[in-house]
Amino acid sequence: MQKKIPEAAIRRLPVYLRVLDELIEDGVEVTSSADLAGRTGLSSEQIRKDLAYFGAFGTRGVGYDTCLLNRRIKKILGLTHPAKVALVGVGNLGTALIRYNLAQPKDIHITAAFDADPRKVGFRLGELEVQDPERMEQVIRSQGIKMAVLTVPAQEAQLVAEQLAVAGVEAILNFSPVKLKVPGVYVQDVDLTIELQSLAYYTNGAEAAVSGKV
Repeated sequence: MQKKIPEAAIRRLPVYLRVLDELIEDGVEVTSSADLAGRTGLSSEQIRKDLAYFGAFGTRGVGYDTCLLNRRIKKILGLTHPAKVALVGVGNLGTALIRYNLAQPKDIHITAAFDADPRKVGFRLGELEVQDPERMEQVIRSQGIKMAVLTVPAQEAQLVAEQLAVAGVEAILNFSPVKLKVPGVYVQDVDLTIELQSLAYYTNGAEAAVSGKV
């Protein structure tokens, strides 16, 4: 039986990948778990444990070949070739995400965008043209897209997620403020309101809690 990899370990791999990219750019050929720890804020023990889930990587007393570790993490994440992403909902947030992605020459590329507002259909962001959702399944299948970003209103999110699943999408990054239930599709929720509310604790909230004013 295949061992289950903790989700937290998988989500830390891109952090290691970013650091390795920086090291390669700086011409660093060999690194260590201690060096990676200092650059990520994680412990060297945690880093070794995370990597051990996927096999043996480094050499004791020597460290990790930076380029080799970079390539192996990309293979684990399925990023040996640029991954294509569909974005649904080209409002303010969706537009910002597209512009950010276009400016980042990385491994993840938004290659299709959809919006139900006819005023937005045909609008171009760089080389990316906003399309009618009626074309969503056709475009996603033709491009072989397996990931999607969802930035639609809460009342539309579940239906759109189900349509993405039918089109062949296997993972969704959900910015809509609603919990999605899509069998067979991995959903990762990002609720900006909750994140900002939790940040408030570190301003006035923490002081109020300590002073007993809550």
